[in-house]
Parts: sequence; C-alpha cells; structure tokens
Amino acid sequence: MASMKLPDSAPSPTQDSERLSRALHGRGGADENLIVWILGHRNAFQRKEIKETYQQLYKEFIILVCSSSKAMVLWMNEAPERDAILAHRALKRKWKKVNQWQALVEIACASSPQHLMALLVSLVSSYRHDRGFMELNIAKSDAAKLHEATEKKQLDNDDVVWILATRNFFQLKATFGCYKQRYEVAIDQAINSSGNGDSSFMLRAVILCIDFPEKHFAEVIRACTVGQWSTDKDSLTRAIVTRAEIDMKKIKGEYFKMSNTNLDDVVTREVSGVYRDFLMTLIGGNFLFSRPVSAVVLNHGKLVLFGIYFS
Repeated sequence: MASMKLPDSAPSPTQDSERLSRALHGRGGADENLIVWILGHRNAFQRKEIKETYQQLYKEFIILVCSSSKAMVLWMNEAPERDAILAHRALKRKWKKVNQWQALVEIACASSPQHLMALLVSLVSSYRHDRGFMELNIAKSDAAKLHEATEKKQLDNDDVVWILATRNFFQLKATFGCYKQRYEVAIDQAINSSGNGDSSFMLRAVILCIDFPEKHFAEVIRACTVGQWSTDKDSLTRAIVTRAEIDMKKIKGEYFKMSNTNLDDVVTREVSGVYRDFLMTLIGGNFLFSRPVSAVVLNHGKLVLFGIYFS
C-alpha cells in the first residue's frame, strides 16, 4: 500500500509546470517547499505528464536544484530509469561495503517483472521466467537443498545460487513456504543462524526482497538510522523513494514491530530541512514544514494548497 497523500483533484500538468517554473526561478532563489508540495503529491503518471509538459512549455528539461535534489531526481524518473540510476551509483563506487550492493539485490528481486524487462539485461541476467507456474514437488526438493546448505553453512554453494537465479518468484515463494512448514523456521531466520558474513547478508536480502519486501526495507531503514552504518542518507532515500507508491504503509508497520518506534519520528530526528520535508511527504507523515509554505488558504473548512483540495 502506498503512503503518499494524493489530492482529491489535482491541477493540470500545465498549471503544475507553470507553478514549478515560478518556484524554480524566483527572485529569492528556488522555493523548495513549493516544489516538494507539488511533486510529493503526484503519482507516477502525473509526474511523467509534468515532465513532458514542462519540456514542451519551456523547451528545456525540468532541473530540480534544491537541497533534496538527489532524492527528487529519483522521484521524478520512472521505475526503470530510477533503477538504472541506482545501479549505476552502486557499481561506480570504488570502495563498496556489503550494504551498498543491496540496491542491486532490490532491483533484481523486489521490482516488477514488467519494468525489469526495461532495465539492462546484463543487470538481471538470469533466465528466470515471469510466469505463475509452480510445482510442489520441485518446491519440496529445493527446500531440502536450501536446508542442507544452511545446516552445513554453505550458503554460496551451486545449488543455492542455481535455485535463486532460475526459479520464478511463484516457485520460490512456494519453496520458502515448504521450508518453513517442514523445518519449522523461516528461511531468513535459518540463514541468520548459519553465519553473519557477507554471503548470509546478501542471501537473506535476496530472499526477503522476494518473499517479504516490506520487512527487508524496514530493516534497511532501521540499519541506516541507528548507527550500524551511521546515518546512511543514500539508503534511506532509496528505500523511501522506491517504495512510497508500492508498500510504504506495510514498511511503516514492520518498522514499528521491529523498533517500537514510528518511522515518522525517526525521519524527523535523523534528517532536517527540505530533505526531511520531502521524505515526510512521501511516507505520508504528519509534520510542519521547516519553512512556511505559501499559497495556503482555507475554503469552507477545507485546506486548499496551490489550488489543490485536501479532504
């Protein structure tokens, strides 16, 4: 479930483009809060229309220069383009910590097959089939192989790699279900017990992205905000921007189960300024902008912001 709060009735792409142009080219500099308010309350289709309309009106691409520009660039791109940007950032780093590879795992395992097809084939090179076929006997056999690997702490053996690289997601979900039913433990927990090295870290990330993505992204957010990797703004941005329109409400629920803390409170504590305002907008948080937002009026008891009615 998406976490964004969309308006009851949004202005046209032309109106949004004109407001964005004024916000970007104001005499006192960019009105960042206005930019966040407009784009943070538009779905993917609306943002695409705004980009196209802006280019038609002003004969230039919309360039969002603000303190949250890295997050905003991801937000304004469609899913395949966004994933390509994240993959490029992960691959170009000279020194890579294991958590920095998570972006590639998420792209390969937590994205829809439709937009994976639009991504570079070399990034997701397995011959996995996007079909609903599932064979129970295969699931039971694969579960036994995975159990043997976890028991022997051989998480990088050929059977494990082959199963995860070639089975479709329906088959893998059935395998993970068989594993839990037969061995009375979830496979991600079994992997945790098998070791704490890079192999177990990445294998667990792969499995959670396939079987329980909201738990994976809740863990990513928790890890990058509690000091395990210090405050990792790139991971925080990636998790929130890529999941805001998919399952952020579920992620917030999982985060609360893990930490007994609301994600809204964590974002407010860990980041500041317009960057915080943007992330809070995407997660549907209750907050006050870091600076006053202009163009707010009340009409018969309803909030009207830049011509947008909110119930």
